[in-house]
Amino acid sequence: MNIFKTEDVRNVVLLGHGGCGKTTLVEAMAYVSGAINRQGKVDDGSTLSDYDKEEIKRQFSINTSVVPIVWDNTKINFLDTPGYFDFVGEVESAVSAADAAVIVVSGKAGIEVGTIKAWELCEKYNLPRMIFVTDMDLDNASFRQAVADMKEEFGKKIAPFHQPIRENEKFVGFVNIVKMAGRRFTSLTEYEDFEIPEYSKENLATYRDAIMESVAETSEEYMDRYFNGEEFTLDEILGALKENVKNCGMVPVLMGSGLNAQGVRMLLQDIVQYLPSPAECEVVGEANGDVYEANYDVAKPFTAKVFKTIADPFIGKYSLIKVCSGVLKSDSTIYNSRTDTEEKLSKIYVMQGKNAVEVKEINAGDIGAVAKLTNTITADTLSTIATPVVYEKPVYSTPYTYMRYKTKNKGDEDKVSGALQKLMDEDVTLKAVNDTENRQTLLYGIGEQQLEVAVSKLFNKFKVEIELSKPKIAFRETVRKKVKVQGKHKKQSGGHGQYGDVHIEMEPSGDNNKAYVFEEKIVGGVVPKNFFPAVEKGIQESVVKGPVAAYPVVGVKVTLVDGSYHPVDSSEMAFKTASMLAFKKAFLEASPVLLEPIASLKVTVPDKFTGDVMGDLNKRRGRVLGMNPAENKKQIIEADIPMSELYGYATDLRSMTGGMGEFMYEYSRYEQAPNDVAQKEIEERKSKLTNIEV
Repeated sequence: MNIFKTEDVRNVVLLGHGGCGKTTLVEAMAYVSGAINRQGKVDDGSTLSDYDKEEIKRQFSINTSVVPIVWDNTKINFLDTPGYFDFVGEVESAVSAADAAVIVVSGKAGIEVGTIKAWELCEKYNLPRMIFVTDMDLDNASFRQAVADMKEEFGKKIAPFHQPIRENEKFVGFVNIVKMAGRRFTSLTEYEDFEIPEYSKENLATYRDAIMESVAETSEEYMDRYFNGEEFTLDEILGALKENVKNCGMVPVLMGSGLNAQGVRMLLQDIVQYLPSPAECEVVGEANGDVYEANYDVAKPFTAKVFKTIADPFIGKYSLIKVCSGVLKSDSTIYNSRTDTEEKLSKIYVMQGKNAVEVKEINAGDIGAVAKLTNTITADTLSTIATPVVYEKPVYSTPYTYMRYKTKNKGDEDKVSGALQKLMDEDVTLKAVNDTENRQTLLYGIGEQQLEVAVSKLFNKFKVEIELSKPKIAFRETVRKKVKVQGKHKKQSGGHGQYGDVHIEMEPSGDNNKAYVFEEKIVGGVVPKNFFPAVEKGIQESVVKGPVAAYPVVGVKVTLVDGSYHPVDSSEMAFKTASMLAFKKAFLEASPVLLEPIASLKVTVPDKFTGDVMGDLNKRRGRVLGMNPAENKKQIIEADIPMSELYGYATDLRSMTGGMGEFMYEYSRYEQAPNDVAQKEIEERKSKLTNIEV
């Protein structure tokens, strides 16, 4: 592939709802541009961007793929992203490398949840964007309705640049509203000029007026000319529209059919015409404590951001990078400030789906790949050691859905750990956590589907198997009243015996963040001081597994008040055992209870779903604390809820809200579990109790 100057590059992320046709559109653009000779299909598993076995099997995108397409001497790096919410980390990675976006909308389905989320993501990062309405070849597709819905949802920024032409219910061409010219398809991809039909002129004037108003608003001179009824030249119109699109003041709406590659030629032309190159964008980092304005300047030292990692056992490890300044050459030495390491490169690549094409250099603003970097992960900054620049890391969604996992085959633990690390290198929202407290390993993700895909990838790619199950919840045990008991350990078996005798008081300490508080109030030396540590040691070991359900004990105060000893038979071991006996006896007499962890939960949902969500929270034993208004006609519901009730919540919330609901939580405190919950736990944990004779 040729080397492209910064001004001849476009980095465009494709966003939209799952199944709206993003991958099909990329395939159509690759075909029309001549990058491929035959247009692949998602159903056949033959597309450029969906090459992973899981994607082919499930017939939807799971990973972000880079597909560079050359059009009009401009290289357009398309970042084809997943549409399903479980894989939002892939979308966030792609957005961090993009300078603009194309939101794909099905003309049949119209605006969907994924469309709205894509728009919100563009608003968050101030990304210039276009909307492409696909599926226009289908009988029940309605461009007019799609535009009306977009204007209602997204406001006046929406500006149709095309209008479809239908004859006998067939999609046969379109009107270019900017140029006021009719186009008729002569083949699936080619078109010719023709007269605009009368029946197409009904909405045309409205669309055209909106575009002209947008042009007029770019300067006072244009505004005066507009009000004076003067016409703008085509160059003036194109220049003003480009400025409005770049500043996010206008969002062009184009249309066509991805499957038939119709309208794709105009989309490619308009991407080159209206969307900004990196040379028109800014990027700022930090170098030695000072602000470093890279701004995709080829004259400055080399710097780059790693926005994604591919770690595949078949195609190897590639770090996908966006060069932010300077030029990356195949013989460069690069520096990673996070690891404080340098690595010498031998080859650099441009990715075309799964294929790595070797190139000699990559200019600022362009996207490429480096193979086998041993000390580099996603979100790292690469630079020269002389100019150690660091760019701000993207903000990724936090994974809140988790399940317990176990290896199916004994001895596979190390293999599973290594394979999981490679999956986590690829997907930043996938996390493996060792929960030592509950002796379980947990796999975190955005949703259950992501976890299922991870299990499948482990088996198909790395030949290791794990099983997912419901995780254990970290309950606690404590007491509610004060008691006084004796614990005596006496044993005679010939020679020296064992003798330890303690009297303790047990009561709530009032601090559930501490396991126990130990005090002694011994008078007259009935228990020698040298045995006090042994008594506390017995308590220390007892709180690890409580006598009710083998959960850790918290919030107890134990006071040694009396006891006795034998000058020959008493020992530290004897007093430790006596202490443990006393602890168990006291605990069971002091009205023991189970405590469950409570989370502070925030659920963000559109107004119309608040009733359903609050009703569901009540069923989950949640306590709604209040609601606060958020942007885009949404509400943030705040609640306290038991951690055990959050299992499966991501799936249920999506179901209730049509995918619009989002949530986050953090551990807050422990509270007494209701009797029915406590009894169920106690029954299930009977086998784990330690038998100490009382």
